[in-house]
Amino acid sequence: MAKPVTVYGIKNCDTMKKARAWLDQHDVAYVFHDYKAAGIERSRLQSWSKDVGWETLINRAGTTFRALPDKDKAALTETKAIALMLAQPAMIKRPVLDVGGRLLVGFKPERYAEAFGN
Repeated sequence: MAKPVTVYGIKNCDTMKKARAWLDQHDVAYVFHDYKAAGIERSRLQSWSKDVGWETLINRAGTTFRALPDKDKAALTETKAIALMLAQPAMIKRPVLDVGGRLLVGFKPERYAEAFGN
């Protein structure tokens, strides 16, 4: 039996489109959670942070993060990063795949192939 797969991200993100296309081409069934439209729970971000580290989750390269005032970008901590990601979910790196409890953050075809045996 296949592990349940949930893809977290933002619908119109180019990286998300590539990841979803890869999953579709490889017949990987998944549920999509758009955290910009549906939000994301603090407890989920905290759990992800514990699993992969908040530094992995926050998208420092994105325009939303770069547009922050310097005081908000300075001296980031896990608590501050989670608060920023809750306030502006576009700051969460994407996609985040939950593959039966194992997290994959970002899209790299070779990591997907390894995770799904393709």
